[in-house]
Amino acid sequence: MSSQRLFPHQIFALVYFFLFLILWIVLAIDPHDRSDWALENALVLFLVIGLVATARRFPFSTISYSLLFVFLCIHEVGAHYTYSNVPYDAWVESLFGNTLNDTMGWERNHFDRLVHFSYGLLLAYPIREIFHRVAHVKGFWGYFLPLDVTMSSSMIFELIEWGAAEFFGGELGQAYLGTQGDIWDAHKDMGLATLGAIIAMLVTAGINVYLQRDFAYEWAESLRVKGKKPLGDYEIRRLWKKKKGS
Repeated sequence: MSSQRLFPHQIFALVYFFLFLILWIVLAIDPHDRSDWALENALVLFLVIGLVATARRFPFSTISYSLLFVFLCIHEVGAHYTYSNVPYDAWVESLFGNTLNDTMGWERNHFDRLVHFSYGLLLAYPIREIFHRVAHVKGFWGYFLPLDVTMSSSMIFELIEWGAAEFFGGELGQAYLGTQGDIWDAHKDMGLATLGAIIAMLVTAGINVYLQRDFAYEWAESLRVKGKKPLGDYEIRRLWKKKKGS
C-alpha cells in the first residue's frame, strides 16, 4: 500500500512501530537481568502483536497510538534496568545537582510507581476508544467503563505478578514482583493506576464538555432506564417460554 493511500493515524502507527522496534532492540542489549527482561516483555509481545494484527480492521486514533507508544517506551526502560534499579536519581542529579529521592524524601526506587500511574493515565483513553467504537458506549458509561477496565486489569496484572513470583521464586520472582519490601505495594500500584485513569477521563470529559453541544443530554440519556422489565428469573422465564414455543 502506497503512502498516499494511508490515513494520518496509519502513518503515525507505522512510525511509532518502527521507533518502538528500534528502542526495543537497543534496550534488549545487555539488560540488567535477562530473565526478568524476558518476563517483562511477555505481555508487551502479545500487545504489539495484537495491535499489528488488528491495525487494518480496528486502527486506533493518532492520540491513542501516541499514548500507547509512550507507555510502552516507559515500560521498556523499566524492563531494561529492572524496575527497582532504574537509575532515575542519577539522571536527575546529573541535570540538577540533587537526586529526586533526596528532594522528595523517598527511600525506595519509585520508577514502578510512575509506570503504574502511566498505565491508567495513558491507556484509559485507548480503552475508551474501544468501548465507544465497538460497544457504542456513550455518556456516563463511556467514562466509567474505561476506568473500570483499567482498575480491573491493574488488579489482574498484580495477580499475574504474584503468580509469577510464586512460580519462579528466588531472585527472579522478587525482581519481577518488585515490592522492595513494601507490604502495600500492590495496593499502591492499583491506586496509582486508578488515579491516572481518573485524570485521563476527567480531561476527556472536560474536552467533550467544551466541544460537544449535546454532552449533558447524552450523559442524562445514558443513565435513563431503557428496559423497564427486570431480568434474572423474569428473563429466564421469558426465554424458556420462547424456546418451548419455537
